[in-house]
Amino acid sequence: MTASAVEIQSRTLAGYADASRLRQVQDRDWVLDQLTTAPQTLIDLGSGIGQLLQAALERFPGLRLAVGLERSEHRLAEAAERLRPYGARVALHRADLTVPEPLPHRAEVITQTSVLHWLHPDEERIFAWAAAHLAPGGRFLLTTYHPARDAHGLGGEDELVRDALVALGTPQDAVPGVFERGGVLPIAVRTRTTDDLARVLGPHLAVDGHLERDAVVTVESAEQYEHFHAATFGDYYSRLVPAEQRAAFFRAVGESAWRRQRERGHVSHMPVRLWQLTPR
Repeated sequence: MTASAVEIQSRTLAGYADASRLRQVQDRDWVLDQLTTAPQTLIDLGSGIGQLLQAALERFPGLRLAVGLERSEHRLAEAAERLRPYGARVALHRADLTVPEPLPHRAEVITQTSVLHWLHPDEERIFAWAAAHLAPGGRFLLTTYHPARDAHGLGGEDELVRDALVALGTPQDAVPGVFERGGVLPIAVRTRTTDDLARVLGPHLAVDGHLERDAVVTVESAEQYEHFHAATFGDYYSRLVPAEQRAAFFRAVGESAWRRQRERGHVSHMPVRLWQLTPR
């Protein structure tokens, strides 16, 4: 069976530049707005296709070195092309942030946006790494999402996936079991509460302050959200259905999002926290 375009997109995480405009770009700008002076070195953890690094390089001509750590080889390749004009001011590393290796860099600023939930339950490792890689007086700027959860731990994107599974024939009360049998931990569980995160980061980083806002996602069509889901979540959820149903699954996610948009005026909204952290 030939894979659909959106299935291929989910495997390669292609199309993120367009998809990220719905949510992640707001985090990028929010974080960079906290920097009033140019750092010498900035490290972005989970740097994706290099959008934050490019924005920082453009915003701060005095930024000497922009370092990106990213697991996806497809995103790294896109980042390398995007950042090629900046030459030696950029260093990209393929890295698994759940087992981060030391780097010969100390940064005035480390950033991580819209990524931490993917590191569950090993977040403490990246907190220790960040504390060790900050220059004296440096800051770690971290954004975390905190969707409301139901009794089964489902919330945020999990709700759209539940709608899609039901549309494909799964009884609604059976959806939590589908998640469990498929080995898919709900994103709302991966995104720890703020109190839980404070406990995990506490041994390594001190909270100097935080900001909060509501992340509101709106779309113009079912197809737009279908591609957002594929570019953002890859095949994380689609493995819950047989291969022959995966194209239909992505369509159903998009249709659920579009229905919510028409009924509520948005697809989703949830609190986002920007943590301002320093080494202990």
